[in-house]
Amino acid sequence: MKKLFKLILNTIPRPLLIRLSYVARPIIAFTLKGTKFTDPIDGKSFKSMLPYGYETQRNNVLSPSTLSLERHRLLWLYLNEETDFFKSELVSDSSFTNTKKIKLGDAETNSALKVLHFAPEQAFYKLFRNQKNLDYTTTDLFSPLADVKADICDLPFQDNQYDVILCNHVLEHIPDDTKAMQELYRVLKPGGMAILQIPQDLSRATTFADDTITDQKERAKIFGQYDHVRIYGRDYFDKLRSIGFKVIEEDYTNKIAPELVEKYCLAKGEIIPVCFK
Repeated sequence: MKKLFKLILNTIPRPLLIRLSYVARPIIAFTLKGTKFTDPIDGKSFKSMLPYGYETQRNNVLSPSTLSLERHRLLWLYLNEETDFFKSELVSDSSFTNTKKIKLGDAETNSALKVLHFAPEQAFYKLFRNQKNLDYTTTDLFSPLADVKADICDLPFQDNQYDVILCNHVLEHIPDDTKAMQELYRVLKPGGMAILQIPQDLSRATTFADDTITDQKERAKIFGQYDHVRIYGRDYFDKLRSIGFKVIEEDYTNKIAPELVEKYCLAKGEIIPVCFK
């Protein structure tokens, strides 16, 4: 199974993989139905999750139903429990609560949140699209789920346009990530929130990049994936601050009961970069 999934990830182009997954997902979810693990996004439970990884495969991380990974489930829990992103549209049944939620958007007008989502994941696409309190736009250069085909380093959006920006594991693909961060800051409204998740090695003080590494197999070996161009270290947060963002380094798994971290198949200690303008 692990070798098969690794072969699929490394040989099938991502846009085609997205289309094919719509066919395979219901079959796999039915086959793995059980009680050991739960995807909090849709509440479905399984006897095991699927493996995932372009170079090193991780066990029990890919949800058979939503195709969410650890980072997606952690983000969903954060948005649902710590912000008013979903408002009354979605009722949480989790066993931990927090009444001091981050207020997003203009409380006086109560208008729909303007949300910009880069490289939209299947785990979120329909869920966010169906939220009546969201004015939801997706963008990417290649994804079939993108409303707007755009380069993150040269966005076709006005300044100060979006209340919320979601950019999940995108910046590690971008050679000029400084320019990309500047564009994200530019289109975010003052007071707006951007969650800019990346794969991060917290044992590294500084980010590692080497533009001379162009071979895909070598990139996969060094950076963990054939289309990654760097490994972010702990200095990632300060780089965001240098752009102008106010950054909260949210170690959110420490706020979740250990048994739920295991049940939801989360990555213990993963930091969510919650950024404000």
